[in-house]
Amino acid sequence: MKKITFLAAALCCLLTFTFSAQAQEHYTEGPVWVINYYRTKPGKFDDYLKFLRSNFAKMSAEQKKEGLILDAKILFQPTLNGPNDWDVAVAYLYPNYARAMDFNQADFDKGEEISAKHYKQTNRERRTATNDAARLPLRDYVATRIMREVTLKPMP
Repeated sequence: MKKITFLAAALCCLLTFTFSAQAQEHYTEGPVWVINYYRTKPGKFDDYLKFLRSNFAKMSAEQKKEGLILDAKILFQPTLNGPNDWDVAVAYLYPNYARAMDFNQADFDKGEEISAKHYKQTNRERRTATNDAARLPLRDYVATRIMREVTLKPMP
């Protein structure tokens, strides 16, 4: 029984490696996007953009400068597919999945410094409460997606 279990596990690993190797022949892996999707509340779109201009633009520029992210973007979806669809996406670009998803104390501390400097508030709880009070009335969270950018390889 142990031999069968071991053989089944080995076969699964082999197939997984084979399929991922075949996929790699078509593209080169690039950086990773973490995209947060939001739906602005009725009549609050302009207010949310003012919030983003005042906070997101300045802080993401500083995060880039400090090497925490490669880039950051705001994306709009002008046509909605339903009442629960998103209209504003906030996207951050990281060099790889590890930087996008794994906790790193040094990066966290740098981010905290940037936030404290921007909001002129060293107490994290107060800073978060102030920020939440400003943004939560403007939009609702819809979803987060993590996507890898790829570059297609030319055909032979």
